[in-house]
Amino acid sequence: MKNIFKVNGKFNLMDLLVSIAIPLGGGLLVGYLNKGSMGIYNSLEKPFFSPPPIVFPIVWPILYILMGIAAYRIRMLGKEGKNVASGLFTYYIQLLLNFLWPFIFFTFRLYGISFIELVILLIFIIITFIHFIMKDKVSGFLLIPYLLWTTYAGALNFFIWLLNEA
Repeated sequence: MKNIFKVNGKFNLMDLLVSIAIPLGGGLLVGYLNKGSMGIYNSLEKPFFSPPPIVFPIVWPILYILMGIAAYRIRMLGKEGKNVASGLFTYYIQLLLNFLWPFIFFTFRLYGISFIELVILLIFIIITFIHFIMKDKVSGFLLIPYLLWTTYAGALNFFIWLLNEA
């Protein structure tokens, strides 16, 4: 079994913790800042495939941890002299877009704009995935659950937009 925390036989605990803390801490902060407006989800008309609200606080921390591990592996390759700047750049852009989405959707209730933002986010996730998988297959694979969940969230966002702003 492969140790996903070792990159070319090397492990750096501090880099791993920082790499996980950035998406996880950012996600927790965004959740905290939006906690007063997230209750709106319960009052929205939702499509039949909408999960119960309890699913989101379970899924997102897992995805943030996987993203952090993927970024850690890429950062470790960068320390070995591999050119990872463009991959990390798109990673941080998509992370900022990820953190922006709840404000647009929950706080401002702009469902159409949040859908457009989410499509842009998906494009950056795909670009990040391509960069990561070209440098390190494990890093790319770690982003697949995030890509799938965000695609699902996009469909959910689209139908919430249709059902609530039509």
